[in-house]
Amino acid sequence: MRHIISLLMENEAGALSRVAGLFSARGYNIESLTVAPTEDPTLSRMTIVTHGSDAVIEQINKQLNKLIDVAAVMDLNEGEHLERELMLVKVRASGAEREALKRAVTTAQGRVINESETTCTVELCDTCIKLDSFLKIVGREQILETVRTGALGIGLGERILKL
Repeated sequence: MRHIISLLMENEAGALSRVAGLFSARGYNIESLTVAPTEDPTLSRMTIVTHGSDAVIEQINKQLNKLIDVAAVMDLNEGEHLERELMLVKVRASGAEREALKRAVTTAQGRVINESETTCTVELCDTCIKLDSFLKIVGREQILETVRTGALGIGLGERILKL
């Protein structure tokens, strides 16, 4: 099962490497990873998307909690949460296909951020599933380049990852 693990860690050199090393040493895959400083400049928030059984995810959480750089860990899948991912996609589009692309972008609540004579670059922010759906609608043969941030997540309501 797919899990989004969010953690607070010290904003220091080598901390990211130690977390990634934990996954690598145990043969766990990181599907996506995002990290940035929080409102507290001494802490960074890392969001890791991985797959595994409940037992594997429990082991990952235990191992993360043992790392000295890690201050707090939350499996967002254990409660209600919001998830978003940013995607930029450059698509071959001219003539009638450009208009069809623009309709698809509007339907997906995205926006065209750059146009040339033969291409359009689109920005979309939504769930992983909806971004994948957009790519299927556009079609692989039209896609020239895709860049995705990986999932970000935050708990709903009073569910907060904080020290």
